[in-house]
Amino acid sequence: MKILMLGWELPPHNSGGLGVACYQLCKALSVQGVEIDFVVPYQDKHEDIDFMNILPALPYTAEVLTLAGGAYDSAAFGPIKNTSLDHTIAIPIGLREQQASYRNSLHTIIQAKEYDAIHAHDWLTFEAAIVAKQYTNKPLVVHVHATEFDRSGNEQHGNPIVHEIEYTAMTLADRIIAVSQATKDIIVRKYDIPSDKIEVVHNSIDATDVPPLDPHNAYIYLEKMKAQGYKVVVALGRLTVQKGLTHLLRAAQLVIERNPKILFLLAGSGEQYYELLSMSAELGIAENILFTGGFVRGKIQRDAFAIGDMFILPSVSEPFGITALEAVGYGNAVLLSKQAGVGEVLHHVLTFDYWDIYRMADQILAVAEHDTLRDELYHNSFEEFRHLSWLTVARKCQAIYSKMIVTPNRLVL
Repeated sequence: MKILMLGWELPPHNSGGLGVACYQLCKALSVQGVEIDFVVPYQDKHEDIDFMNILPALPYTAEVLTLAGGAYDSAAFGPIKNTSLDHTIAIPIGLREQQASYRNSLHTIIQAKEYDAIHAHDWLTFEAAIVAKQYTNKPLVVHVHATEFDRSGNEQHGNPIVHEIEYTAMTLADRIIAVSQATKDIIVRKYDIPSDKIEVVHNSIDATDVPPLDPHNAYIYLEKMKAQGYKVVVALGRLTVQKGLTHLLRAAQLVIERNPKILFLLAGSGEQYYELLSMSAELGIAENILFTGGFVRGKIQRDAFAIGDMFILPSVSEPFGITALEAVGYGNAVLLSKQAGVGEVLHHVLTFDYWDIYRMADQILAVAEHDTLRDELYHNSFEEFRHLSWLTVARKCQAIYSKMIVTPNRLVL
């Protein structure tokens, strides 16, 4: 089986969980004997990836394209102002232009190849996926890792152009994969897509593939504070409205008023950084709030999980949330907003509505002040964690491919 995979990012050029999910899914599919051509919008050797063919769509490096935005930057996405793309320019082209050039490049990439199916990840590749389906007359699965309703942090807002792209792709796709039941519900409710067209395939993690910790944690200051009896709450991810971090800071104020020996590590980068920095000062809790001040990966990310007594994901809307699984792998008890899809596979956690700062604060205090509760949450969630595997995800995707290939009544454009 040969699959044309369309994606916008792969590690180490990822800006969030989307790139991680694409990488791990393709790696697991290759173990199942699936041959993959993965199209990315940038030039890079990816020397550590030998389980699939990576094809660049644009003649730019990932670093250049990142300056113009990525899969999570739909707010500024808009009409193309200059359709004459000059590939020799030294400055990054806009996100809309990138998408158009990515779509147009597919003709060259696939004209001499034969595929069994097309698999497109998230909104920036969806227009290209429709073109590929028209060009090859092969079945199309669109993989929804997030909708524009999720990214905007409010189901009543978002970029209408992106809404239209998502609606068109999901309407024309042969099958849709949603990363959680919560995401499927949004697709049915907001895009009016028939429920039986959508398969829920949760993201996962390989418990045996969690990189080991370095004996020297990068967060030396926090190690010293923990030696004095402080507890650490870790929130790791993009600093955006979707992640609900303003609600977390208000809950943190309530926590610190009752127990000033609790610290909060906000690890990540994003457009809310200065807003959150100012907000922590205005709330009078700046001494207890620590920011990494940049995107975290590798050792810095692993050490952030390891230094925590608990991990919290307070998202307004979180289609899945792989970071919660990673946190369990490094010894954390987990607290989740009820709006996080990862709660569908991780059940031994404490949950709250993202806006309920009082319940959030009570749960943080309970875990921080009762080691027995913290240990029980961790050990029970670890039992769930250790049975997870990306091979399970790959087998489900492979079954979807097979069903599309043999179905005679699939949609032809």
